[in-house]
Amino acid sequence: MSSSIVETIDVNAPVADSWALWSDVTKWPTFLSHVQRVDVVDERTFTWWLSLPGADKAFTAELTEVLAEERIAWRTTAGVRHAGVVTFHRLSDTTSRVALQIEYEPQGFVEHLGALTNLDRTLTNYDLGQFQRLVEENAANRLAR
Repeated sequence: MSSSIVETIDVNAPVADSWALWSDVTKWPTFLSHVQRVDVVDERTFTWWLSLPGADKAFTAELTEVLAEERIAWRTTAGVRHAGVVTFHRLSDTTSRVALQIEYEPQGFVEHLGALTNLDRTLTNYDLGQFQRLVEENAANRLAR
C-alpha cells in the first residue's frame, strides 16, 4: 500500500528565501522534525537519518530535478520507497507558496497506522509550519539589517 501526502503553505517571504532554506538539504533537520541528520554524499546524493515513532531509519536519496526557485525533487535509490517534490510559487514580491508532495511505502505497523490515521499528514503540516516560521524569521532578519 502506497501513501501520498500533498500539502501547501503560504509564506510571508519571497520565493528566493523559501528556496534558499529548502534547497540546502543539510538544513532539513531544522524544520523537518523527524529528520535528525542529512549527510551529503555528492552534489545529487544524500543520506537521511530519521527518527520516527517506533523506528529509526537511514536511507539514501538522489535529487532527480532541481530548477532554481521553482522545483526540487528526489527519490530513494535503495531500500525504502520514498519520493518527493517541492514546488515554489511567487504570489507577490514578498509572499510565496510552497507545495509539497510525497509518495512513500509505509513499512511496519507504526508507519501503516500513521498513514491510515493521517498522522503522517499531521506531521507534514507541523513541519511545514516550522519551515514557514524559519523562512519568515530569516526574511525579517535580512530586511532588518
